[in-house]
Amino acid sequence: MHENLLVLGGTSEATALCQALSAAGIRATVSLAGRVARPVRQPLPQRVGGFGGVAGLVRYLQNHAITHVVDATHPFAAQMSANAVAACAAARVPLIALTRAPWQAGPGDRWTHVPDIAGAVAALDRAPARVMLAVGRMQLAEFAPNPQHFYLLRLIDAPDAPLPFATCDIVQDRGPFSVAGDLALMRDYRINLVVSKNSGGTGAAAKITAARDLGLPVIMIDRPAIPARPEAHSVPEVLAWLVHSGTDRGV
Repeated sequence: MHENLLVLGGTSEATALCQALSAAGIRATVSLAGRVARPVRQPLPQRVGGFGGVAGLVRYLQNHAITHVVDATHPFAAQMSANAVAACAAARVPLIALTRAPWQAGPGDRWTHVPDIAGAVAALDRAPARVMLAVGRMQLAEFAPNPQHFYLLRLIDAPDAPLPFATCDIVQDRGPFSVAGDLALMRDYRINLVVSKNSGGTGAAAKITAARDLGLPVIMIDRPAIPARPEAHSVPEVLAWLVHSGTDRGV
């Protein structure tokens, strides 16, 4: 079989998969949303930007004779993942998601679970605190109702619009991060509350471990619901799926 994969990328797992596909000589294109100014370089051809919803993705799959799709987007890219499920079903192209297992609270964790960004905003309606706000760049404006806090923001790219915070500091950095580094960061900024998406995986877990070590509470934003689809948690699992999916359309 002559594979022609579309990898929906943007995560460290996607980068590892692209490296493995390139090394194996498997034809593939990686698609990036374009939200990061300088994405990690991939050893595969890239396309950047949206597809134009489900219909646009179906056209892309058909026009480019895509044989398999691997959704290796961020766990919070719910709309893209839902579109991929619908488009692959319509085009009868096998789909698998390369996902990170979510973090689970353990001994010493002080988590408050909220269902979404709005829930995190509501949970911050409280006395002033020094908050490490680890939600990425795209949704910072939604936290405007709580300007009483100091916010520490760690971002890959500088914000492209004025921030709605009276006091904040921005640290520009790209993961993976170390526990020692995040402990030092939280101590230096006297952080006493962490807000985090439940991204899972290891690259961003250091702040959760550091919060536990410091006894800090965490407002944990649960993952959005995504339609059921086959899932893998490692690159070898995806490669094994590729071998066995063959021409079994509609997986």
